[in-house]
Amino acid sequence: MCKRLNYAWRLFATALSYTCFGLGGLVLWIIVFPALPWFIRDRQRLSITARWIIRQTFRAFVGLMHGLGIFSYETHGLDKLNRQGLLILANHPSLIDVVFLMSFTAQADCVVKAGLATNPFTRGPVLAARFICNDAGPAMIEDSVASLRAGNNLIIFPEGTRTPMNGTLAKLQRGASNVAVRGKVDVTPVLIRCRPPVLVKGMPWWRIPERRPHFCIEVREDMPIASWVGHGGNDALAVRRLTEHLTDYFLTEIRCDPRSTNA
Repeated sequence: MCKRLNYAWRLFATALSYTCFGLGGLVLWIIVFPALPWFIRDRQRLSITARWIIRQTFRAFVGLMHGLGIFSYETHGLDKLNRQGLLILANHPSLIDVVFLMSFTAQADCVVKAGLATNPFTRGPVLAARFICNDAGPAMIEDSVASLRAGNNLIIFPEGTRTPMNGTLAKLQRGASNVAVRGKVDVTPVLIRCRPPVLVKGMPWWRIPERRPHFCIEVREDMPIASWVGHGGNDALAVRRLTEHLTDYFLTEIRCDPRSTNA
């Protein structure tokens, strides 16, 4: 009986949380972000302010979901994010991974799916913060490098989509490696684990697991980009090798889970 009540509560709380998220996105799009240019004229300051608002909103959303008992979470190495100009590459097991990372990272920029710029619930934050859309081709690489050089912390999910329901890492796209190689920027890897899986690709939001999911977000030591560049000046080869290394790295580290993530 208690398990059924707990499941029913988490299902209701999940629906409530996503309703709040959607309404919050509309409020930001319709009211908050259109009002900002009346007070802030400079475009750079405007985007910085928008990103600060998004971070605080995401922190509140994580706090809401955690407080309602929808999930539990633990973090490791967040102090490594207290720097500027980081290229943060993470695996993508859940829909809310970006919410976690954006809430933990100051002055965060992000490469997002182009569809988010037209979705009414996400359009406001994406446009106001001037996030980088992943359909821009070579311009995406240039904009990403420029963002890093401006001191922003750029978040990219190299899989390009959420991890499939079978838990196998999706094939990594080369865009993230291109940014690292072209920009000569070290990689800050982040491992995200969730047990049991929730909100993975192909799983509707109402299909919640029988027990409360537990997230583990771990910021690892930087990968020096010098290991892949500077040997012959072949950037294309460096990009391919870095992508292969990242694939092996994430596959190995995700499978090797020394911590119990049962909550």
